[in-house]
Amino acid sequence: MARTRVYRHGVLEAENFPAAELSDYLQDPATVVWLDLAEPTAADLATISEELGLHRLAVEDAVSEHQRPKLDRYSSHSFLTAYAVRLDTGTGTLTESELAAFITDRALVTVRKDDRFDIEEVVRRWDGSDDLTKSGTGFLVYGLLDYIVDTHFDAVQAMDDQIEELEDGVFADHVDHTGMQRRSLRLRKSLVSLRRFVLPMREVVNSLMRRDHHLVDEALMPYFQDVYDHVLRASEWTESLRDLVTTIRETQLSLQGNRLNMIMKKVTSWAAIIAVPTAITGFYGQNVPYPGFGQPWGFWLSTAVIVVLSAALYVMFRRRDWL
Repeated sequence: MARTRVYRHGVLEAENFPAAELSDYLQDPATVVWLDLAEPTAADLATISEELGLHRLAVEDAVSEHQRPKLDRYSSHSFLTAYAVRLDTGTGTLTESELAAFITDRALVTVRKDDRFDIEEVVRRWDGSDDLTKSGTGFLVYGLLDYIVDTHFDAVQAMDDQIEELEDGVFADHVDHTGMQRRSLRLRKSLVSLRRFVLPMREVVNSLMRRDHHLVDEALMPYFQDVYDHVLRASEWTESLRDLVTTIRETQLSLQGNRLNMIMKKVTSWAAIIAVPTAITGFYGQNVPYPGFGQPWGFWLSTAVIVVLSAALYVMFRRRDWL
């Protein structure tokens, strides 16, 4: 189902009217219209494409999935692709929702590739900034980008919390190494995906703010600057988290190696201590005469040697922190 809105002189005049009436509203130069389509086909976009003069390549990208975040400029409009994201804190899995948008002087057409994109939140942001409606299409684009970038920022913040918990778990007394490895690899995979969605948004927002684009007026410029600041912070945060995940993984492997070395030292030390009585009793077990053979003092001599040598080895290993 298509959603529609029309603003006249910066005032919301009508919404949820049939998409076929767009051409009637566009005849008035004082109007700005918004059309939202969910999972449309090329045939669904044919009428809108003819009405707004959309480029054939942009229409193909709008119905194709897994486009990279970008802003393409054509003679009559611009074409935007971006992703809203959400991190599942329970599993560490990143879920993305692709959106395409056609931007003209007096119209914004949003194309949602799936129903996970919360267009209602975008509408609420428009309604909460009705003092900016006189800025035309730029006002609609600002609300859309503000929501998308906020999802990036929220996902980065949630991922930072997850990585901080992972970092604390590395130094825990009892560590589930298998679970920690699985969790760290899942977070790393999500972080790589998030980075692919966040980093290109710097160029997208920067291009929209350019004067020759004629989209952002003086009233909107501070708001777009704020969105751009959030994009930069999310990008820098993403880069730092990638380095942090790598460091945590290296630290985990290093600690595992250290724990293994400690275990090997203890096992080796106890093996050396046990080797003393084994060697002495083995010697006295020979079926040949030896000093103290058949005499009680021979037994006590061997026992004393075992106790003294074992105690000496234990004290030596203990001083060297091998036990």
